[in-house]
Amino acid sequence: MAFTYTLLCSDNTFYVGSTRNLERRLEQHDVGKGAAYTSRRLPVKLVWYEEFENVALAFAREKQIQNWSRSKRQALADGRWGDLPGLARKKF
Repeated sequence: MAFTYTLLCSDNTFYVGSTRNLERRLEQHDVGKGAAYTSRRLPVKLVWYEEFENVALAFAREKQIQNWSRSKRQALADGRWGDLPGLARKKF
């Protein structure tokens, strides 16, 4: 099993990551050893996660969400699934 997850940082920014062990990874983030980005923005709070069969799928989802706008990430964290298509970035 693998997970893609989103954290809300103390500065109100989002961090998106993936891992094989979500519980352990959250503990690492909580003590400042999860990522340089989150270590400077403690405390962090888990606001969303999704489970996958393997780490390759979780990593692909991580990269997808990292390219999303803040408003689209917020909708995901809030569980507003119906809003996601309308928040897609416009291609010109």
